Parts: sequence; structure tokens; C-alpha cells
Amino acid sequence: MGCGKTTMGRKLSKYLDAQLIDLDHEIEKVTGMVISEYFSLHGEAAFRELEKKTLQNYDYAEHCVIATGGGTPCFFDNMQWMNANGHTIYIRMSPKALAGRLEKGRAKRPLLKDLDEQGVINFIENKLEERDPYYLQAFLILDGHHLTPELIVQNLNS
Repeated sequence: MGCGKTTMGRKLSKYLDAQLIDLDHEIEKVTGMVISEYFSLHGEAAFRELEKKTLQNYDYAEHCVIATGGGTPCFFDNMQWMNANGHTIYIRMSPKALAGRLEKGRAKRPLLKDLDEQGVINFIENKLEERDPYYLQAFLILDGHHLTPELIVQNLNS
């Protein structure tokens, strides 16, 4: 959350002249509701099942950029599937930097809206501790602070 998956995905897809697929947007199209609403109505387990099904059964173009939710790699065999079918990138940032990026839009994020700055940092630290074993399986791990599409492509080609 806040590392720039969607923003960088958009920039990278434009740089590569490739289609961008935002997995959350695809799920919203299928369900006819925003992710938070689906989560509230059906629970996390149902969402994660739908997320896996969407991820692993989508009709992808041969060359595309996919932006997933931050939890996607952490459930089922999603990370292994993504690594087997493309190049995964972990956009790594410190909890404090992520909290700073999330400050403006915090009210729109149900998990963060009632937390103060330190609470957000603690939340992020806990999430990263939980998720890093999955994230660290990524094909590339890149610092998100000054990331550009050119830098991503350069790292993919080296």
C-alpha cells in the first residue's frame, strides 16, 4: 500500500507500449462493486478466492504489465504462479516513507483512516513483516524512492 504499484504500472506500460491490467479493477468489473465493498459483504476469504481465480484465469495479452493488490502474492500459490508466468517486482520502501505517501489519502483507506501517523507506521511494519517472505520471492526487488520505468527495464535486462 502506497509503494506505487498502480502508478508505476501505468508508467511502465506506457514506456513499454504494453497493456496495463490492474487486478483490483478487473475484480471490480466482475463484481460490480469496489474492493472494500466486496470485502465487507463477502469477507476476506471469498475475496482472496476471487482474486486468485481472476489472477490465474485472466486472458492476458502476450506483453502486458499487471498491477496487483499488496496481498495478492501472499495467498494460495499466487507468488509461485506469478513468477512462473512473468517477471515479478517488489517495490521496496521503508514503513515511514510508505506512511508519508499514504498521509493524504488515509481517509479513503478503511484500514488506516482511524490511525495516527505512528499507528500507520506500526500497521505497515506489521504488514511488511507478515508479507516480506512472499515479497522477497520476487524476480526483482527495487527501491521505490526514485524508481522509473527506465530503471525497471534496465534491471529486467541485466
